Amino acid sequence: MIIGGGPAGYTAAIYASRAALSPVLYEGMEPGGQLITTTVVENYPGFPAGIEAQPLMDGMREQAVRFGADIRRGAVTSVDLSRRPFHAVVDGTHEIECESMIIATGAVARYLGLPSETKFRGMGVSACATCDGFFYRGKDVAVVGGGDTACEEATYLASLCRKVYMIVRRDVFRASEAMRRRVADTPNIEVLWNCNTQEVLGDEYGVTGVRILRKDGTVFDIEVDGLFLAIGHHPVSELFSKWVETDSEGYIVTDGKTSHTNVEGVFAAGDVQDPRYRQAVTAAASGCRAALDAEKFLLSDQNN
Repeated sequence: MIIGGGPAGYTAAIYASRAALSPVLYEGMEPGGQLITTTVVENYPGFPAGIEAQPLMDGMREQAVRFGADIRRGAVTSVDLSRRPFHAVVDGTHEIECESMIIATGAVARYLGLPSETKFRGMGVSACATCDGFFYRGKDVAVVGGGDTACEEATYLASLCRKVYMIVRRDVFRASEAMRRRVADTPNIEVLWNCNTQEVLGDEYGVTGVRILRKDGTVFDIEVDGLFLAIGHHPVSELFSKWVETDSEGYIVTDGKTSHTNVEGVFAAGDVQDPRYRQAVTAAASGCRAALDAEKFLLSDQNN
């Protein structure tokens, strides 16, 4: 059983199907995963002109189906990993058992919760500078956040963009000293201290600016073409945390470079176990590893 319909889940289904493991994949509420919240994917290998996210994910899904994967709509609502066969309940009603499980439920970016932010998501609002920064080459953008991730994304964007504003709600960074120095040494980054994003401004073509509220009550606007959220991600692991080991952030812990969790026969792939890279290509690669690990586990179990 594979839980999750993103690059990791679909790739695991492709490999598991070709290995004749009879995989059943539940896609959850958002088939295609977080990747479909973006528009054009320009950094996935094999597509020199880029490819829209939805067709990319549709292609992965179709490939898995062609090899025999049983892909179903539905959300897994509870699991019991205390013994094999493992037990899962889908949509609160349908029960399923499996001899092995691959968890590929991903991680969701944390957003500010502004209606205007939702309105312009994919039209200038992004949570991945590596994914979308190229589209803003030579333009002005803003980054929300004050930790290591925000500093890293800001310096990356500064190499592409004309100017980068950092909107930081405190008067200091939470980032490490090394990252603070990197920001300070980058001349086209301007830090807006003690500030919160009040509203994302835009028109029918996308983001045009950000309205900012300073701690002293001052409200002002900045003109930008893109707004990047760098306030963290939340791994979708709560369903499994009773059984599998997670770190302090909730990411599932895997053994070394493998996909093995602490529960024999349960594997994790993609962003749910990757707090560092969170890219479609690395998620797909980990889905491959998970399927190969599951195949080896099942064959070993059968021989025993």
